[in-house]
Amino acid sequence: MTSTSSRGGARASDAGAEPIRRVVLSGVLFGAGIAASVVDLFLFHLVLQWHHFYDLGTTEMAIAADGFFHAAAWGMTVAGLFLLVDARRRAPVRWSRWTGAVLAGLGGFQLLDAVVNHKLLGIHQVRYDVDLLPYDIAWIGSAVVVLAIGLVVLRRSRGRAER
Repeated sequence: MTSTSSRGGARASDAGAEPIRRVVLSGVLFGAGIAASVVDLFLFHLVLQWHHFYDLGTTEMAIAADGFFHAAAWGMTVAGLFLLVDARRRAPVRWSRWTGAVLAGLGGFQLLDAVVNHKLLGIHQVRYDVDLLPYDIAWIGSAVVVLAIGLVVLRRSRGRAER
């Protein structure tokens, strides 16, 4: 016989799943936000000036697109941190699980950016006026590696008590 809680009829056995989901979502949002704001925006857009978020228009449009991209990226990062605080309030956090989710979010964002923005939509490339193949291999390859590491850490941390 299963019992239900007062919130939406969820089973008592599912009660521990909500904080765990929040921890994973928190890590994914935080990782994606860091990938977008620090790795992509700060390094490639500002420091190296290799591209902007949207390179198919004027310089002014490209810089404005970077600003909106920056706001969205930090929004994801902050949302991830708020979810983490909420998850910690509800239950102890498995830090290995959160770390795996952060890595999965970072690699997932990078892979999504490379495949969708660079290749399918063509709104920007990693760099211009160079042979793109080495850059694409490095960008997509590192994304796949980081995403895979994150997924492995997530899988290994499932159900394991944190020390």
